[in-house]
Amino acid sequence: MTAERDGLSAVIDDATLIAQSRHRPDRFAALYDRHFREIYAYISGRLGGQIADDLAAEVFLVAFRKRDTFDPARGAVLPWLYGIATNLVAQHRRSETRRLDALRRTPPDTTAEHGHEDLVATRVAAASTQGRLAAAIGDLPDRDRDVLVLVALGELTYEEVAQALDIPFGTVGSRLNRVRRKLRARLGNVNPMLGETHG
Repeated sequence: MTAERDGLSAVIDDATLIAQSRHRPDRFAALYDRHFREIYAYISGRLGGQIADDLAAEVFLVAFRKRDTFDPARGAVLPWLYGIATNLVAQHRRSETRRLDALRRTPPDTTAEHGHEDLVATRVAAASTQGRLAAAIGDLPDRDRDVLVLVALGELTYEEVAQALDIPFGTVGSRLNRVRRKLRARLGNVNPMLGETHG
């Protein structure tokens, strides 16, 4: 069965697997095998690893139940799965807020690593803004935060983010630009990765 499923996932596209799963539910397992890691990584990045296993599995359970509503004309399956994941993350927003609050209270790690002065300087600069960055991300409106994490953690394209959140393509770019401006302003025009000030 596993060999058949592996062969299936190599030659059949996602939309076809969903269509086939309407009559042969076992076909849906290939989608789980194909996309679980990406969905897990996205959820883990947003909510932490403890809840990611259960929530990622729930994404596929919801997708299986809603497979009759998937419309391949609107886009690919993976952004659709990210949309489901984003909705489930929204239901667990309190956990995300607690995590950001904990990050905000965490003192920066300024331990020096001898022999890697440039790397240490970069890490110290990033750590010094870590709490402010967490606070700034936590204060973003949900819709802006969703765009940011889909791009940053999910590594989705603007088109895929638009599909996942069911918003126009242009809205993705405008929200991301707004987020960048807000974060930069909250950090005093400091890039949190480099500790550089931009005029």
